[in-house]
Amino acid sequence: MLFLDKLTEVNDSINGFVWTKTGVWLLIAAGIIMTCCTKFFQVSHLRHWWKHTIGSIFHKKNILNTDQKSISPFQALCTALAATIGTGNIAGVAAAIHIGGAGAVFWMWVAAFFGMMTNYSENILGIYYRRKNPDGEWSGGAMYYIKEGLGKFKGCKGIASVLAVLFSVFAILASFGIGSMGQVNKIVANISSAFDIKALSSITVMGSGDSAVSLYSVILGVVIMILAALIILGGLKRIASFAEKVVPFMVVAFVAGSLVIIGFNYFNIGAAFKAIFVNAFKPIAALGGGVGYVISKVVTQGFKRGVFSNEAGLGSSVMVHSNSNVVEPVQQGMWGIFEVFADTIVVCTMTALVVLTSGVYNLSTGEITAASDAILVGAAFDSVFAWGNIGSKFIAIAMFLFAFTTVLGWSHYGTKAWEYLFGTKSTVIFKILHIITIFFGAILTSSLAWDISDTFNGLMMMPNLIGVVSLSGLVIKLTKNYVDRNIKHKDIEPMLSAYPEIQKKQAEKLKSQN
Repeated sequence: MLFLDKLTEVNDSINGFVWTKTGVWLLIAAGIIMTCCTKFFQVSHLRHWWKHTIGSIFHKKNILNTDQKSISPFQALCTALAATIGTGNIAGVAAAIHIGGAGAVFWMWVAAFFGMMTNYSENILGIYYRRKNPDGEWSGGAMYYIKEGLGKFKGCKGIASVLAVLFSVFAILASFGIGSMGQVNKIVANISSAFDIKALSSITVMGSGDSAVSLYSVILGVVIMILAALIILGGLKRIASFAEKVVPFMVVAFVAGSLVIIGFNYFNIGAAFKAIFVNAFKPIAALGGGVGYVISKVVTQGFKRGVFSNEAGLGSSVMVHSNSNVVEPVQQGMWGIFEVFADTIVVCTMTALVVLTSGVYNLSTGEITAASDAILVGAAFDSVFAWGNIGSKFIAIAMFLFAFTTVLGWSHYGTKAWEYLFGTKSTVIFKILHIITIFFGAILTSSLAWDISDTFNGLMMMPNLIGVVSLSGLVIKLTKNYVDRNIKHKDIEPMLSAYPEIQKKQAEKLKSQN
């Protein structure tokens, strides 16, 4: 189709500039800067942030919430994980290995290590600059700390306002890409492969050849769209309630299933890790091209798929973390560290080891037996659960849960960006548009939907990272203030909000909690 061909051409041009020339290096540079600014907080205070996140998961203040206008820290985490643990953790890892080889996994880990502190910084800035909207709900995000934080620097008010608007526009577009079309595209690809219904998949509705769209894909798109509408139109409370029930279950189930596959192929674990580390710097010949080009390809794929998976640096999850009833900015920042850890270090590593140990990826030659990255993980599961293709059916169900919850989480991100631009009352318009894009995700080709998502990610990332790095001094102050009070037990005034009236109320709330 002429339109799709033109769309692909334009997207390729923008994607190449955003990612290959600028985005990857800006992303890793920001992560390194924030890691150094916080004195490697993710390592130096590992015991503390672990204790106060997953270690306190059953503490009533983290799971209970009596405020009808906010959500609990655990609900915020689950909603953020719902948005981040999506196709990037299954198809994204598979795509990274498919294009960049086993070495791409190493660069995903690197992106995650530094991304922990980028996500931490985003979240504490989001809490510090959040405010109440006309409905009494917290509203926070990169657009607020860019405008209010960066805008206070001499001569930066104008550029800060422009960057805040650009971020919001890109966030809305990203919610249509990473948060809708990219996710639904992989749902349809996996379900139609694992649960094929010939009577429906054999009927072509539009297009031809590789771009042909079957009646089955159209029906799946409509069903997913209806299911999403029932939850999205109920607002954040309904999304968070759904997420806190589904996310823990789906993560545990997927990790358990992955461990079974890896356990059956335990004799390949050593070779898989060797391939990851060796091929990160010495890619296999199967990738093609000169040495310098190939290494750049591996690094780029690792970082791109890493940020697609955990979203650290995009400024996206800030918009739901800011809705938490938490008082301490750093407390929610630590949940951000755990979010990246759970998403990439745990779930993505499980996916990578499943692929690399199962035999669907040849560790010596880099050859892949699966027809495409979309069904690569399903093929890996079928290598153990071969009877009736149970493995690929399990992955199709997991993909549905992962991707569907991502669609829900991103609907909230886009809603907050829309609210910033057009006001609270008009957000229903965005929700309807977001629901409609679900259908388009079902009929677009896999590569195009994925590439569009990559492009929107990169565009959204740039203004956010400018805001985070420019406010690194404030991140240092907020972190030091928290450490002095809660770890060194100094009697000093807490830093909780950029706004005096909110600071006063939150300080009183913190005092009553202690």
